[in-house]
Amino acid sequence: MIEHFRYIVIEGPIGVGKTSLANKLADEFETELLLEKPEENPFLASFYQNPKQYALSTQLHFLLQRAQQVQDFRQTDMFRGSFIADFMVDKDRLFAQMTLDRDELALYEQIYTHLTLDAPRPDLVIYLQAPLETLRQRITQRGIGYEQQIRDDYLLRLSESYTRFFYDYDDSALLTVNTQSIDLINNADDYQAILDKIGNIHSGRHYFNQSSFAL
Repeated sequence: MIEHFRYIVIEGPIGVGKTSLANKLADEFETELLLEKPEENPFLASFYQNPKQYALSTQLHFLLQRAQQVQDFRQTDMFRGSFIADFMVDKDRLFAQMTLDRDELALYEQIYTHLTLDAPRPDLVIYLQAPLETLRQRITQRGIGYEQQIRDDYLLRLSESYTRFFYDYDDSALLTVNTQSIDLINNADDYQAILDKIGNIHSGRHYFNQSSFAL
């Protein structure tokens, strides 16, 4: 059902379920899996406690990490198989623009340009959405210690940044999924419905809602 896509990216704000869906799809269709690794960022826990002090170090670590992932990705022969990722490199700048002050952002942009990040474009982006209350509930349920420090205003601004980013996004086919009332991991009907939806996508913008799978 997803075989006609060689490279799929699952994106969305913290807690929306992108890594779980990426893992589930990769397991079922036996594709390569590319995951971001926030647990390897030594500044992230401190950032959630003191965003102003640790924003730059946190963001630069993520930038260098993703630069390495892009390099590794380029060295892989994509034509030998399919890939599913739980992040797109473009979103690194989204976080930077939201968390860094003017001078820090200028430094970040210089380093970003120097690294010349240019990741392969996905064939399909699945953008998962959920309201603030749902994101907070899921973050609480999964119980990652440092994530419990995330403030609601930060989550809300992050969600709004994703909305603005994907409003004009046209680099690949885009499927926007409202996950508020569906469970793509534990509900077989919901999962099958999104597989059917993906199977009918070839280009353009598409939407998936519980009340109207045919959209």
